[in-house]
Amino acid sequence: MENIKIIRLDETTSTNLYLRDYTEDEGRLMTVVTAEHQTAGRGQGRNSWESAPGENLLFSVKVRPRGLQARRQFVMLEAGALAVRDALSQYAGDITVKWPNDVYWRDMKISGTLSECTVSGGLVGECILGTGINVNQREFVSGAPNPVSLCQITGRKVSRAEVLDKFITRFAGYLSLINAGRYDGIHALYCASLYRRTGLHAWRDAAGGFTASIERVEPDGRLVLRKADGEVNEYLFKEVEYVRIKS
Repeated sequence: MENIKIIRLDETTSTNLYLRDYTEDEGRLMTVVTAEHQTAGRGQGRNSWESAPGENLLFSVKVRPRGLQARRQFVMLEAGALAVRDALSQYAGDITVKWPNDVYWRDMKISGTLSECTVSGGLVGECILGTGINVNQREFVSGAPNPVSLCQITGRKVSRAEVLDKFITRFAGYLSLINAGRYDGIHALYCASLYRRTGLHAWRDAAGGFTASIERVEPDGRLVLRKADGEVNEYLFKEVEYVRIKS
């Protein structure tokens, strides 16, 4: 991993913010920063990410993909989610990707990612993916509806450094495909890895609840659902949500 620079912090406001402001030497392939604790870590929108200090993986990755058109930037989020899925699948089964950016074990959330990309001249410049993975936390107190950790799944503590190494290895492989312009293979694997990818399930949009199946995910990240009555609708992020299965 000589082309990868890893920075380890005890505490920071946000690993994404740290990398956004980072001006020192970077890795030629990617720069990774991890933190034992984040004081302002967040998920999509206004969501926060609960993590007991020293128990989980909190990290961000900065890359500069080569020749990636802005209209295909969703492939970066696909690659990040797949790399998390691949790493966790070495410890447990039933790991899937929940559109657009979460990773699930069965019906429970084990990881989430926040992406930030700059665009210039129609191309993606700098891309930062900030990821949280629940590794060794045994209890969650924030009121989040369905968190789970790798420790809870396996019944044992897991090396966080080992999980990070597995993620970096897999993400580096996906990044090489992106830099070679091979986006479609990543997109196909993402679609095949989706949570609730088959069958009718409960959803909710601005008009209310309904049942639908996933028709497809467009390369730009739009989700296409087919309702039980045959009606087909497209959704951007935050325009539709899964109705959670109550345990």
